[in-house]
Amino acid sequence: MRHAIRVAEAPKLVNTVLIRKLVDCKQITALDGTALRELLNPLHDDGGLRLGYSLAYAVVKARNASMPHRLKTCSEVYYIMKGRGVMHINNEAAEVGPQQVIYIPPGARQHLENNGKEDIEFLCLVFPSWHSEDEELT
Repeated sequence: MRHAIRVAEAPKLVNTVLIRKLVDCKQITALDGTALRELLNPLHDDGGLRLGYSLAYAVVKARNASMPHRLKTCSEVYYIMKGRGVMHINNEAAEVGPQQVIYIPPGARQHLENNGKEDIEFLCLVFPSWHSEDEELT
């Protein structure tokens, strides 16, 4: 027996599958200056997403950097899909590029520097779910 998968424009789900297109997610500018599209966040999605985390698609433009910031209580994981740069976490820095995962512990001062000629595109997973009160510029 086949079950239909519903493609949700404005999800109101409880016991169903959610498929969302990136282009359908509103682009915003984060506090740190990064362009992002929130893909999943149970705190902002109306419809009963049962997640303990949030997921966003983010871009740091070529020859730019996000502003130094921290999440006070949330950890983050970045997955770099495209572009190269330098990830700064507290007093450490490392070159990063496609197919790399970066763990950022709660409370860590961080920013991503794009010193290349192409945008850095990455996924950002935040646990527990991102909320604005937890983020601050440093």
